[in-house]
Amino acid sequence: MGTTAQSDADGDASGVDAVPAVGTIVTALTMGCLLVPVRQGIDEPTVLGASVFAAIAVAAFLARRYGILERERSGLVAAVSSALVVVLSATAIMLGTSGSVTVPEVGWSISLLFGALVTSFTATGVAIAEYAGISGTGLSRRAGQFLEMVILGFAGLIAMQIASIVVSVPMIVAVGELTEFQWQAVSYLATGLGLGTVAVGYLLFRGYGLSYVDIELPTLRTVVWMVVGLILIFGANIAVSMLITGAGVESAEHSLSETVEQNVGLVVIIVPAMVLIVGPFEELLYRNVVQKSLYETFSRPSAIVVASTVFMVVHVGAYATAGAGRVLASLISVFALSLVLGTIYERTDNLVVPALVHGCYNALLFVPYLS
Repeated sequence: MGTTAQSDADGDASGVDAVPAVGTIVTALTMGCLLVPVRQGIDEPTVLGASVFAAIAVAAFLARRYGILERERSGLVAAVSSALVVVLSATAIMLGTSGSVTVPEVGWSISLLFGALVTSFTATGVAIAEYAGISGTGLSRRAGQFLEMVILGFAGLIAMQIASIVVSVPMIVAVGELTEFQWQAVSYLATGLGLGTVAVGYLLFRGYGLSYVDIELPTLRTVVWMVVGLILIFGANIAVSMLITGAGVESAEHSLSETVEQNVGLVVIIVPAMVLIVGPFEELLYRNVVQKSLYETFSRPSAIVVASTVFMVVHVGAYATAGAGRVLASLISVFALSLVLGTIYERTDNLVVPALVHGCYNALLFVPYLS
């Protein structure tokens, strides 16, 4: 691929204390989000446990700031503690606990546990940066690129909506009202056109050129990775589903699954579209553009996690018809599957492999409807 991350140890002397300072603020926010529900009388073990680990993370960052703990040790303690807060707060939300508060005057209800989930996820990243010796400047650069990739991901969604209008209007003018089958065809054409336009446009804007796209003919090695990838992606899906089900939580259905249940005949167009359009174009944007761009500032393992986070965030809308707990459970599955796809791409440096694995996996989910 020819792209490597900038040094994790950025060596910016002026920002030497910035990372533990940021970590202290973020973990303090996490602890605040958890202590309010506790004071409200919520005594769920997951919430109480998350509060304890949040306090440990705050203590670790403070110990680093005041020279009590060395950088690696404080970073490790803070990272493990914050990661446990992520797990426990996510579990609490999936089990139906929200710890909501109402904003005065406005009347909005805000889930403090969701706030704890977001801030603890952020704190985990900051703690890893501390452990790796990244300076304040390096952390700022990485945060900026992450935000840029999130914007790029949502730009893909917007472009798909615009492409849908561009494709459907001439069809409506030509043939009148579209059938559900025709609308499904429009949707997939818009997916390819929208995601492809954003991906290519970003590459040209950054001056990378189309040579940045990693397309190679499959070799025996890549074919093996395709088979292994499908096994891993189904295995990850089963494992996550078992964990979520074991916790007594149901995941939300993708909006497309609900559509197919109402009209099984749509599977005829959905299955090939998954392999020929959805898999290739989503992987083009989220792996070959987003993940590969992240290699410039993140290590490759970190880039896989960050790209998967972007992929998960932009899929929120696909599950938004269910409750918060079920949506979160589904997004965890999306995140796990994205980790597998990201790893396959990183191992092969060939877009064709994750594109086919992604497309075939999606298609296989709908094959049972053909019987």
